[in-house]
Amino acid sequence: MRESNAGHQASVTVHPSVADPGRPGTSPVDAVGGSSSLRRALLLRLRHDGPISPEDLATGLGVSRTGVLQQLHALETAGLVSRQAVRHGVGRPRHVYDVTDAAQDLFPTNYDGLASGLLAAIRAIGGEDLVDGVFEERRRMTRDRIRQRMADRLTPQARLVDRARELAVIQDEQGYLAETLIGPDGVIRLVERNCAIHRVAADNGAACQAELDLFREILGPDVVRETHIAAGDRCCTYRIGRASD
Repeated sequence: MRESNAGHQASVTVHPSVADPGRPGTSPVDAVGGSSSLRRALLLRLRHDGPISPEDLATGLGVSRTGVLQQLHALETAGLVSRQAVRHGVGRPRHVYDVTDAAQDLFPTNYDGLASGLLAAIRAIGGEDLVDGVFEERRRMTRDRIRQRMADRLTPQARLVDRARELAVIQDEQGYLAETLIGPDGVIRLVERNCAIHRVAADNGAACQAELDLFREILGPDVVRETHIAAGDRCCTYRIGRASD
């Protein structure tokens, strides 16, 4: 986001991350209807200058007060903006608007950079052994969480294919675009079409090894990785076993 001073008004350029936040699909900004570019500009202005009145928003953005109020009401209904009455001497109070905590995920983030920086710091302190230990602990924590979820949703006698499907749902929720496929030969494969930690995995082989070890712990020792995003393939594919198992 670029900022420049012109008098007392700051010029805010819409960051592409606000236009396409998070995972693929319709963003909360686009879901509230109306002019998406104005909504994004309003959210950025509120983050930059809020709390602020509709009049000041309209002046700063060079648009009509009516248009600003229309979009503010839509954003307020969506839970992305809050309104507060502020008194200035006598007369009717003036309403000012600000972004809510729910809007935070619509703004640019750098979690990949943070994760990579933390791992670099860990490596500097304890070397590769400590980095491997971090991924091992993460794997154990993830394993326990997945096992608890499967225990809540599946019976102890659940088939391998049902456990593979539940694991795919869990991975999909984490951003891996995962699904379970059963081939004509009855072989079950778990396919991940996105690596949610791609930048971290590209620099740390332990991350990918930890995922393979995790899947083997959850679904059995016969799990084999057949394709690998980090190796240049389009997706990560894991051969799980046969649907008859």
